[in-house]
Amino acid sequence: MNLEEKIEIVKNILKDKKVAIGFSGGADSTLIAYLSSKVAKDTLAITIDNHLLPSNFIENTKKVAESFGINHEIIDVNFYEKEYFLSNDSRRCYTCRNLMYSKIEQLARKRGFDFICDGNNISDLVVDRPGILVTYKKGFNTPFIEAKLTSKDIHEYLNKNNIPYSRSTTCLATRIPTDTPTTKEKISKISYCEDYIQENTGCEIVKVRNLGKFGIIEVDNLDEILKNNKFNEINDELKKQGFKKVALNLSEIDDDEYISIDYHDNSFSYQLPFTINLENTQELLEKEIISKTDHGIKIENLIINENGLINGYDLEDYESALDSFMNLLPKLRRNI
Repeated sequence: MNLEEKIEIVKNILKDKKVAIGFSGGADSTLIAYLSSKVAKDTLAITIDNHLLPSNFIENTKKVAESFGINHEIIDVNFYEKEYFLSNDSRRCYTCRNLMYSKIEQLARKRGFDFICDGNNISDLVVDRPGILVTYKKGFNTPFIEAKLTSKDIHEYLNKNNIPYSRSTTCLATRIPTDTPTTKEKISKISYCEDYIQENTGCEIVKVRNLGKFGIIEVDNLDEILKNNKFNEINDELKKQGFKKVALNLSEIDDDEYISIDYHDNSFSYQLPFTINLENTQELLEKEIISKTDHGIKIENLIINENGLINGYDLEDYESALDSFMNLLPKLRRNI
């Protein structure tokens, strides 16, 4: 299935509906808002301001929504008042999305929008993002998953059609290691440092990991950091902000996520970065199950292992193997 065919699937899903979208102005929600503005009966973009977002985040969402001619509402939810979120345990991403999606759902229903969706795509299901469980729990629609669109597909369509979007929309709290408290002071330091790097380089994506005395810089363009001794200037500025040591991650941030499998001899294997909740997964696969053990489930052409390893067998070619894997992904329920 080519990109245009996938986009047509999304348009048909949205067509003539009253669509409410959890909207960040990033690639995924921008594309779904754009397509909805073309085919839906009405579109409402809903943005959460949780006080933990990159600079210009809210202004960018306003500009994008206005350019599409769609309704846009912003809900203020001060996460600094949510003690259980600030504790920053391993469930933080789940907790965050649960808070935000509850507010989005409440407003969408109040405004009479019965089709609530987000921009989750199929490649989100092979990375460690437990917030997807909230999407499932709330019953939010996921047109991009249904159409099997990856992040790479979405970026390609946006760029080809000159649709502007922000590449920096992730919550700043993700820069702080789990099980260490999130504070205003830490978030302010991260925000200042990321803004400084962006303003003094050509990097579009900048993340500064706050590990206490240590700051780790991650960017999408290493050349911009290394040329003309910019790193020395950045190093000095970040040390002024309180970091004792500053390091540069030599792996560039690549947001063009896609899915490929290790296919050979009519079989494949794929190790997911999380374990599978077999009990919850079985409920969704009940009619497809051939056999099951304490550690795995077997369905036609696929074996789902509790440790996150997916094995495919008796698959005719690479494309059919990849299609089977993608069909399975939305039916998996992970552990946190």
